[in-house]
Amino acid sequence: MTGKIEAILIAGPTASGKSRLAMELAERHGGAVVNADSLQVYDGLEILTARPAAEDLARVPHRLYGHVDPRADYSAGSYLKDAERVLGELRGAGLLPIFCGGTGLYFKALLGLLDEMPAVPQAIREKWRARLAEEGPQALHAELSRSDPATAARLTPSDGQRIARALEVGEVAGRSLSALQSGTGRALIDPDRARMVVLTPERAELRRRIAERFDAMPAAGALDEVRSFERRFASKGLADDRTVGKAIGLQELSDFLKGRTTYEAARERAIIRSRQYAKRQETWFRHQFDDRWRRIAAADALAVGLEG
Repeated sequence: MTGKIEAILIAGPTASGKSRLAMELAERHGGAVVNADSLQVYDGLEILTARPAAEDLARVPHRLYGHVDPRADYSAGSYLKDAERVLGELRGAGLLPIFCGGTGLYFKALLGLLDEMPAVPQAIREKWRARLAEEGPQALHAELSRSDPATAARLTPSDGQRIARALEVGEVAGRSLSALQSGTGRALIDPDRARMVVLTPERAELRRRIAERFDAMPAAGALDEVRSFERRFASKGLADDRTVGKAIGLQELSDFLKGRTTYEAARERAIIRSRQYAKRQETWFRHQFDDRWRRIAAADALAVGLEG
């Protein structure tokens, strides 16, 4: 790499310190933080998805947080279109874009490592959604395991929306989703002009951070947020398989509020889910990111340099 870089990309598992690092680098280098997390794009769950707080938004510019209706279909392709618009705005304003998040597919899309996803006809979409409703996500996951084992391996059998999406894209494209996601698309960011890092905190430290972050959520208003979210969308067509419905803590705290479980049991279940999610993220980054990504401990994160 030669010359000053044009973007910073910060990936890492949940609770690894990505947002704090991104803000510090933005302050240091005149940048703006751009979301690269598939849950933080949605409106309505600021606390549970750990979106930047008001004081963070006041410190440095932030983009692509909370701008998507939870009822909307939002894919890596949708993200890429939004990111292209934001990149143009930031470059025009002379701000360094600092992409920060835990969704690997968003980073691959930015770097041109995804093929163009085909448009899915409504009839095919409705067919798979009907099957999902009738047969359940586990049955469709089994079907996906036969046609696209690589994608099935990274999706949980309960993730109906993503399973149906993989099956419908595979039917239209005549190729598996995993094959499409290993292709080459149009890059928005030149990796030779970017600094790309993956935060790799020690496992014990990450587990501690996950627990501490969840324990801080009730005081920040998480229970009221769950009540408000459910009131807002209870009668407005938010399907159970929507991505935002998978936000860790939403179902657990909802069950507690409805008297289905104790707070202690809800807390334990949410923390376990967060740890499992972090492990899946770490595995994905290890297998999907090449050696242009620097794996660094959180303590070394501010050593990210801007010169080649």
